[in-house]
Amino acid sequence: MTLVRQTATYFVANAGSAAFGLLNVVVFTRLFGPAEYGVYVIGNGLAAILGALLFTWLKQAILREEAKADGTDIRGTVLLGFGLSCLAFPVIYIVASRLVALEGRAVAASILLALCVGFFELGQELLRARLQAGLYMRATLVRAVLVSAFGVAVTFFAGGLGLLLSGAAAYLASAGLTLRGVWTGAKLRLRDPRLWPLAVWGFPLTVSISVLALSSAIDRFIVAHILGAAAAGEYGASVDLVRQALIIPAISASSAFVPMAVRLLANEGPAATRRHLDDCLELLLAVTLPACIGFAVTAPHIADLILGPDFRPTAHAIMPIVAVAVVFQIATQQYLHIGFLLANRNVFYIVNTASTLAFNVVATSLLIGVLGVAGAAWGRVATEAFGFLNALILARWAFPMPLPPLRIARVAAAVAVMAVVVAALDRLLPAALDRVSLALLIPAGALAYVAACWVLDVAQVRARLGRTLAARFGAGQGAGALQPGERQG
Repeated sequence: MTLVRQTATYFVANAGSAAFGLLNVVVFTRLFGPAEYGVYVIGNGLAAILGALLFTWLKQAILREEAKADGTDIRGTVLLGFGLSCLAFPVIYIVASRLVALEGRAVAASILLALCVGFFELGQELLRARLQAGLYMRATLVRAVLVSAFGVAVTFFAGGLGLLLSGAAAYLASAGLTLRGVWTGAKLRLRDPRLWPLAVWGFPLTVSISVLALSSAIDRFIVAHILGAAAAGEYGASVDLVRQALIIPAISASSAFVPMAVRLLANEGPAATRRHLDDCLELLLAVTLPACIGFAVTAPHIADLILGPDFRPTAHAIMPIVAVAVVFQIATQQYLHIGFLLANRNVFYIVNTASTLAFNVVATSLLIGVLGVAGAAWGRVATEAFGFLNALILARWAFPMPLPPLRIARVAAAVAVMAVVVAALDRLLPAALDRVSLALLIPAGALAYVAACWVLDVAQVRARLGRTLAARFGAGQGAGALQPGERQG
């Protein structure tokens, strides 16, 4: 039940964040044209790459050391590493100004955004490693509100540059919420003996996550280079909409079960960890797969509801494609990569992400030349599928991640029922109901999926509901509880 409670808390936090992210897309794609929005999209991509390059090793140090719950305090080392990482920003500005299709002010704003996001996320990683999900949730929701509020405030007198700066201000203000709870009492030593070993240990993962961030954003840079900033804006709006809606449930689930897997491996061994991962994979798929497939089926309706008129034609063509790509992305990044962490085989991150990036550049460039913007979406599908197969092979040499076929089949069958119901109902709805079709399709799909999950007992829903009701009414509390990995017969 701890896994479910933690997942639910993270889901509330990230779902709230996603809701405000969708609000941003609704507002920004109506107030800005594709070209101006393209500046914002490219700047955000640059900030994500810089954040991965400079701060990944610190996040992994937090997860590895703090999650053990053995009294280790890594905060002083993290603060020192953050300060030293920031010293690289002048050099980064010079390099980025030459390589990225942005003017100097936009490059500077992107760097500032990366700095503020990095500091905020380090605090969040500390809360996650300590299983302080409540404070994590509050900080995430405040950040979501401030990003939207500050962004709306600047849209009336600034363009893409203003959006980048407002985002930086929102992340910095949100970090202040947890400043006392996270950083009070941290002991900063300029000659910290743990800093260099952690930097060396985290270097392979930093390189790999940076390559992964570059791989995630490279299609936007390629679109901008070949087709222009306006096309990059249209493409970026569609991809961001899909990712905000679909990645959040996966992050919520993995935020709960990754620290537990680290703790189980340290205290109870590989067998207990694999039983835990069996449950985790089924829960991850049960949460994310119906979201991805349901999004793909209803993508045209979602685009018409959320995006501005200039962005909708492109969204109709590429959003269903990107939704399928996200399935492979989640399976790779939120599940298979855990095996690399558990085995301390950080070099495998580099192998997986570098090969995926190389594949991405070639596939996207070729397909854009043939299919235009839609080629970038198909390139993303091919890239994510390649990355999944690559990671699956590498995981066998690290910490073999369980792939229980019966559990996967249960989830897939429930999702298939949902997709058939939604697609059939969509065909039957008259054109006059097009504007309210989502209000009918989403509840129908959810009801069909829940019913299928109950019949197939996906993620042990019957046993979990029974224990919840027993605890609620005080009858047989704790009786009949299943151990990790067990299922009812």
